[in-house]
Amino acid sequence: MKKKTTAKASHLSTPKRSAEARPSMRKKSSRPTTHRRRHPTPDKSILQGIRQNILFSNVEPKTLTSVSSKLLVRHYRSGDVIFNESTKGRHLYMLVRGIVRIKKYTKYGIESLLGVLHEGDFFGELSIIDGLPRSGQAEAIGPCTIVLFNASEFRSLIKESDAFTFNLLKNLAIRLRTLDQAFVTELERNVVSSRAKLEKLNLLIEASKTLNSTIDIDELLVLILNAAAHSIQAERGTLYLLDKEKNELWAKVAQGKDMTEIRLPVGKGLAGYVAKTGEVVNIPDAYSDPRFNPEIDKKSGFRTHNVLCMPMKNKEGEIVGVFQFLNKKGGVFTEEDASFIDALSVHAAIALENVRLAQEMVKHERLSTVGKMASSIIHDIKSPMSVLRLYAQLIKRRVHDTEVSGYADEMIRQVDKFVKMTQEILDYSRGLSELHLETVQLSDVLDSSLKFIEMEFQNRNITITREFQFAGPCKLDPDRMSRVLYNLVTNAADAMPNGGKLTVRTEKSDESIRIILIDTGTGIPDAVKAKVFEPFFTHGKRQGTGLGLAIAKKIIDEHGGEIELESQENVGTTIRLLLPV
Repeated sequence: MKKKTTAKASHLSTPKRSAEARPSMRKKSSRPTTHRRRHPTPDKSILQGIRQNILFSNVEPKTLTSVSSKLLVRHYRSGDVIFNESTKGRHLYMLVRGIVRIKKYTKYGIESLLGVLHEGDFFGELSIIDGLPRSGQAEAIGPCTIVLFNASEFRSLIKESDAFTFNLLKNLAIRLRTLDQAFVTELERNVVSSRAKLEKLNLLIEASKTLNSTIDIDELLVLILNAAAHSIQAERGTLYLLDKEKNELWAKVAQGKDMTEIRLPVGKGLAGYVAKTGEVVNIPDAYSDPRFNPEIDKKSGFRTHNVLCMPMKNKEGEIVGVFQFLNKKGGVFTEEDASFIDALSVHAAIALENVRLAQEMVKHERLSTVGKMASSIIHDIKSPMSVLRLYAQLIKRRVHDTEVSGYADEMIRQVDKFVKMTQEILDYSRGLSELHLETVQLSDVLDSSLKFIEMEFQNRNITITREFQFAGPCKLDPDRMSRVLYNLVTNAADAMPNGGKLTVRTEKSDESIRIILIDTGTGIPDAVKAKVFEPFFTHGKRQGTGLGLAIAKKIIDEHGGEIELESQENVGTTIRLLLPV
């Protein structure tokens, strides 16, 4: 006996060939076991299953007996296709045992579940009634026993049995009503979803406009965070930016009325983990998740319920920061929230890059202006400085007094230093640099630089204490190192307007030579510590170009060294210069 392939569900199906009447092309057969012959005395369990089918409720026993001899029984395994979409309807299917699902595929290949049928249900009737190809696919969920009713016999029974016809119409009406309700519900859900998406899109557009309204980095960070937290209804949030050079995340957080900068290594904490892996971390219950650290709540007094932590990426997909949100109002953070933040992060990253470029342009413009001024100053002062230097040389030659001769030498050195300092500003503005390294005694360089400064400090009630634990040879550019010391020491003096103490200490280890400057000044606020070595940054100064510390850092960098800063308000500041051995 030639086997037939299985087909799938009644009104729905995939674009496969019908399995109702065509041979299977699959190597591994999924065809049902079929009893093709008529059964004068049907199996009792099958007959009982037919009686319990909703189509045969209240149908005359003799009609049922007559019909049962014309039925075909098939057994299906889990996953078998009962009939396919677009095939011709040849049978009505009555489910005796098992479960069948009816599904349909869209033109994009997306599966849509239309219904799940259980014992006593029937399917496949519409294609017989309207003569159109099946509109979906039927598939067995687990082992199934199904009785097939031939299309011609089905039509005859409609004419012969009022009860059968009534049952058919009643159940078709119920199905249509159910489908109508499901359609309305789905339509309502789609409308609500579309409105929510449209609202999110409008929020994204408005946020994008807002983010492009400033070129101040601190203001922009606040705008980004506020827009993100408001859009996903988060109670609190933090925006960390990635410092690739230091492999750290940094953020500005409010402490009272002030903004404080915090830093944490990449890989540490939730934000550090997200920065390292690029994963989205959504914790619906913070205290039940081992990744959450409850100590943070203990210190802050804030109670965290749920957390959304995710990377901020630029348009190239590179991580440039991390968003961390706490406590969604009225629930937990959703995938839609994460999707919105992901879309917003691209706009935020672009805005941050625009701000960086704008600030670079401003910095270059200011450097260009400073360069032009320095060039003009050098041109104007060279002549009087040359005259001053010449007179100092004449005094040294004509006055045979050791003390006066020393003063003349000092005048010559200071005139030369002043010209060099002005030239350094010009070179800095043009991006030029040149080191002249020499092996010198560190104590000689420091003493020479401090000697002149001490004379000025006497009038400002500032004392300088030397603690030279290392005074030996080192390789550096003495003139440029003197410039570094002058800039740092005068900056420390500005922080001690009522006098104070400056300690200059030297140390040496296997890795570095350290020059440490410790003042008892007003200190530097945490919020501005990261900016003190940036060009044109002047905190609490009425005068100055804002280039002193920037030039000092550049010179130390050119020596292959590092500069470190520690400061506490109303206590003082410590600056360490680390030079290679």
